[in-house]
Amino acid sequence: MPAVTVDDLTVLDRLRTPGLGDQPRPVWGITTAPQGYEGEGFPVRRAFAGIDMAQLDPFIMMDQMGEVEYAPGEPKGTSWHPHRGFETVTYIIDGTFDHQDSHGGGGTITNGDTQWMTAGSGLLHIEAPPEWMVQQGGLFHGIQLWVNLPRDAKMSDPRYQDIRSGEVQLLSSADAGALVRVIAGTVDGHAGPGATYTPMALVHASIEPGARLELPWDVDFNALVYVLNGSGTVGVDARPIRMGQSAVLGAGDYLTIAADGSQESRSPKLDVIVVGGRPIREPLAWAGPFVMNSKSEVLQAYEDFQKGRFGHIPA
Repeated sequence: MPAVTVDDLTVLDRLRTPGLGDQPRPVWGITTAPQGYEGEGFPVRRAFAGIDMAQLDPFIMMDQMGEVEYAPGEPKGTSWHPHRGFETVTYIIDGTFDHQDSHGGGGTITNGDTQWMTAGSGLLHIEAPPEWMVQQGGLFHGIQLWVNLPRDAKMSDPRYQDIRSGEVQLLSSADAGALVRVIAGTVDGHAGPGATYTPMALVHASIEPGARLELPWDVDFNALVYVLNGSGTVGVDARPIRMGQSAVLGAGDYLTIAADGSQESRSPKLDVIVVGGRPIREPLAWAGPFVMNSKSEVLQAYEDFQKGRFGHIPA
């Protein structure tokens, strides 16, 4: 897993250990992601399927894309499609993905890079592996997170953030047994590079076998843990959790994730995505690529798309 890493974790700033009076976040529930296909046929796990939308707020959904080893000719992406009313966050762990949109945003992301696209008032975009990867195949693995926008930002101008792996804030757990990558938001006073409309944090953590991560977390945020690979436990009551499962946590000052002492050779560490944000608590009308506050706004989005108001596919 070549997402940005560090050979010696002891050189990094360390997260503080929970203090007297700090409350651990309880585990409210664990779900298993169903598997399917997206776009032109790349495999995904619907990480948050089955979780109540009130517990996800301000997030809409998250897909784990892959992990898959493509043979030559197999890599796939999406065709041109519209979005309005939210943000897509694409984080590539292994492999390479190209992005292009109708407002001039785009670029190529690879191991540890992130594309943060604010669809806002609406755009067209496409995501696909580069031609050389289609021809030769290779490993592909990443996530795409959908972040809702509050009502007053849904029709904001589209924007695009290209976050390189070298910009990600790197921290270690107190015992240097876990590498914590802060992609967006602030964790224990350390800020990641991603700029967000909705206050939130996005973290990718790699936990060594037998190690424990006690992660300080903003008390105003909800908290969700998704296991990319490996096995371990979550919460102070050590609820078992494994690859493809999500945990919803309740209120508190920090969350606890521990890696089992023995991991499979293909995934020698426990890798998790931790995400949380301040709930927006507004009405939600979601239909396909449009996330709005009412049915009439969704219908208007479809009309605007059909009439070409989202821009045009670049030549």
